[in-house]
Amino acid sequence: MAKKKARPADIYLRFLKLVEAIRDTPSLPPLEPLEERILVLVARAGLQQERLSVRDMMAKEELGSPATIHGKLKSMRVKGWIILAETEDMRRKQIELTQAALLHFDRLSKCILKAAKAAH
Repeated sequence: MAKKKARPADIYLRFLKLVEAIRDTPSLPPLEPLEERILVLVARAGLQQERLSVRDMMAKEELGSPATIHGKLKSMRVKGWIILAETEDMRRKQIELTQAALLHFDRLSKCILKAAKAAH
């Protein structure tokens, strides 16, 4: 009997299953959906070696009001996902991922590779 060829959707669904497994053993408290969106924005900025300040984030109207964004940033800091680093201008704080958040992305990357490898 021939092995059934995996579809791209099968790889993605396997990835989601693997992600659920690592969520069951969290190293950091879970994020709310808006916090996850913010986390991705911070990660992308870091990948592109761009600075992202609290003020920059609060200006993103698609994320909600400045007060909502400020509250989510505070929550993410308390949960250990981000830190606010000093800049040359003491009034501006740069948002950066913590080492634990970077490890979380490493685990997600391993899930992607494992899901893709299982398809071959």
